[in-house]
Amino acid sequence: MAIAKILVPIDGTDNSFRALEFAAEIAHRFEATLDVVHITDERTDATEEILDRARSVLSGTGVEAELEVSTDLDLDFRPADRVGKDILALVEDRGYDHVVMGHESSGTVERAIIGSAAETVLRGERVPLTVVP
Repeated sequence: MAIAKILVPIDGTDNSFRALEFAAEIAHRFEATLDVVHITDERTDATEEILDRARSVLSGTGVEAELEVSTDLDLDFRPADRVGKDILALVEDRGYDHVVMGHESSGTVERAIIGSAAETVLRGERVPLTVVP
């Protein structure tokens, strides 16, 4: 199966921007489209800083990408799990072939409380996932 559409969720962490760099490489090599999404409960100045950094990462890669902010007002007690479900919904709605995500390892207690968006996407088994540490 050829890779035609790649989704890269970013959250402002260095890991998510490393994932974006990696995805840009894949998109360039396989002439795939690249979409970048930041999922948040509210669009703020920090959101704009994240998008600016994403544009900076992409400049010079030779890859054009669609950058999007998705606002989810249901980001409450388990935000990472909710974000993972939002990513899976985007995959299903838009037909992505691949998702590339950054992931920072966390402790067992933290994972039990807030979950992991990457783990939620992986458990969803709907799309190939590359996790970049």
